[in-house]
Amino acid sequence: MAATSLTIPDRLWSAQEVLARPSPVPAVAGAYGWHFKQAPHPDLVAGRLLYVGIAPRYMANRTSTQNLRKRVRYHYRGNAAGSTLRLTLGCLLGLELRRVGSGKRMTFGKAGEDALSQWMAENARVCWIEHDEPWSMESDLISRLDLPLNLDQNRHNAFHGRLKELRAQARQRARELCISA
Repeated sequence: MAATSLTIPDRLWSAQEVLARPSPVPAVAGAYGWHFKQAPHPDLVAGRLLYVGIAPRYMANRTSTQNLRKRVRYHYRGNAAGSTLRLTLGCLLGLELRRVGSGKRMTFGKAGEDALSQWMAENARVCWIEHDEPWSMESDLISRLDLPLNLDQNRHNAFHGRLKELRAQARQRARELCISA
């Protein structure tokens, strides 16, 4: 049922709706799925689920403080350093990744992040399901669904190698450039 709720959702939400106050995204634990009107890469199919994430994340020593609302809103308006989805999309769209601050974090810079936010506002739609322990279903979703934008636990996906290579190339280029202000 969780897989169906994400692959064939009753409703998809836009950036404008998600970022509105009050936000329709609940401040609870769960899983979210990203669909795209326009695919971010020619090898991907538009109009379908391409990425799944969870909030909060369960880690050996703690559980993150994220919830669906914080995480989904961050993906729409944050930066590549804090969102693997934004990092992936920016790399696929050919944005230039740069080291920022002390040089350890990498983002697409203000102009690139703004361009990515605009692209997402036009093309990315999200849905979600509430679940008290989303980490308990994450592996199952990734193994059962065709999620080309998920890297973790997803080596079986046909796009995995290409995406991993594109992200590695973007990081390598960023390391060769000076730190951006």
